[in-house]
Amino acid sequence: MQTHRRPQPWHLLLLALVVAIAAACGTEEADSDTAATSGSADASGEQDAAAEEPAERPKVAVAFNILADVAEETFGDHVELLDIMPRGVDPHSFQISPAEAGPIYDADLLIANGLNHEEGLARVILNAEDEGVPLLEVAEHVDPLPFGTDVLELEDVDDGTLDPHFFTDPVRMAKVPHLMVDALLDVAPHLDEEELRASADAYVAELEALHVEVEELLADVPEDRRYLVTNHSVFNYFADRYDFTEVGAILPSGTTLASPSPADLEELAATITELGVPAIFADIGSPDQLAQALAREVDVEVDIVALYTETLGEDGSGAETYLKMQRSNAEEIARALGG
Repeated sequence: MQTHRRPQPWHLLLLALVVAIAAACGTEEADSDTAATSGSADASGEQDAAAEEPAERPKVAVAFNILADVAEETFGDHVELLDIMPRGVDPHSFQISPAEAGPIYDADLLIANGLNHEEGLARVILNAEDEGVPLLEVAEHVDPLPFGTDVLELEDVDDGTLDPHFFTDPVRMAKVPHLMVDALLDVAPHLDEEELRASADAYVAELEALHVEVEELLADVPEDRRYLVTNHSVFNYFADRYDFTEVGAILPSGTTLASPSPADLEELAATITELGVPAIFADIGSPDQLAQALAREVDVEVDIVALYTETLGEDGSGAETYLKMQRSNAEEIARALGG
């Protein structure tokens, strides 16, 4: 007959201690596994968040407000755009302070018209380029024309000076969006090229449609009235594209910073009288006192017609964008010269 001995108290204590240690080890291993899994998930989440965080948008500064509008239409929200030149100002004389120029030096790309158009900003543009800011000067890439008309003598003159006012010709402007995209991708190759090219193509199509519309608006202007007199020589490209003759400028220069002589004004008044020119076109960003004085000196009735030729207008002006500005100018020229 077997006898079962009752477990001694110390045996029970030892057994309880073994079970407790085993349970504690299991809990620590589970906690360790959970922490490792959690840590791995956290690290993976941080990596995923970093991968999903968009790259900083490149900063693009534009020296001329007409080109800033083209850049905005082309780039959309792919860039942070700095429009340097306010609307309604004369681009030849506009200047900024050193403090205002500061953001330009931080830009990833600077776009300017070029050919000395932004005369008051020339030093800032040069300094920014010297500081390493990539510069695109658009005018030199769109088949620029020389200043080619001695308007008082009605003789062609080519002194080798290139005319910066290409933007009066929508066909040349249609080359600009892809020039801008090329320059942007050079400094920001991480951007979506396909989207940028599609955006440029869409805007080019609008510019091409604008050209057709301008041709139609001007079609009824008689040949003997297709003469342009302006406050300075700004319509060379427009005249070349749409078969007009730029016969005179109050300031006989491509800049508003020039000064006319009394002899120049007298000769221009005689030309206006001889040709029966019915309108003088003055840029809205420049004073028109000389245009008014000239109109009083001619022997024919002459209207002073304000156009947005070198600046965009504020909201409500009808010239808030390049497309609207060009359309509005064509309508005003057709009305003034149409007979």
